Amino acid sequence: MEGILDLLNSDLGKQIVSGVAGSTGTDTNKTSSVLTMALPVLMKGMERNASSPEGAAGLLNALNNKHDGSILDNLSGLFNGGVDDRVKQDGAGILGHILGGKQNGVQQVIGQKSGLDADTVGNILKIAAPLVMGYLGKQKNNQNIANSGDLTGLLGGLLGGNSAKSEQNFLEQILDADGDGSVVDDVAGMLLGGNKKSGGGLGGMLGGLFGK
Repeated sequence: MEGILDLLNSDLGKQIVSGVAGSTGTDTNKTSSVLTMALPVLMKGMERNASSPEGAAGLLNALNNKHDGSILDNLSGLFNGGVDDRVKQDGAGILGHILGGKQNGVQQVIGQKSGLDADTVGNILKIAAPLVMGYLGKQKNNQNIANSGDLTGLLGGLLGGNSAKSEQNFLEQILDADGDGSVVDDVAGMLLGGNKKSGGGLGGMLGGLFGK
């Protein structure tokens, strides 16, 4: 199974990066960096939420209804003239559900590494979140997933089920950032210190961004 970061390397992903950058007035390369860091974090957050029966049922319901993947079928229409405020409001709701009180901390860490302020990162994520949900909805439909166990497996597969422990630790730590500065600084310090272990896929892309 292709991972979530493979999406950004595809033609669809390049269209998403370009559209999000244009909609937020942000440099394309920095937008790509933000999305490369944020997409695994959002997917990991969904995986954690789906670990409970209630969380899995809620996510399945969302994917079966509002987030069935149709948003990805007309990206030119979505980005032409600026993204509709309803999409951004939907994205804000998704981020609040996935990240909760950790959202500010996550945005700060990603902002530090991408060279953008946390508010700009937040604007990018508001547009990206419904697209990530749409991508997950398409994958769910393609694989005929109808129960929480299979959904958890799908999320793990999109994260790269065999990711190195250090990468999983990073995703856990960034999700535990609470915005009070100390945890954010610790995580940023870990990233700036780098990880000497080489790897491909998720590890290679994250490691490259985080100064391996």
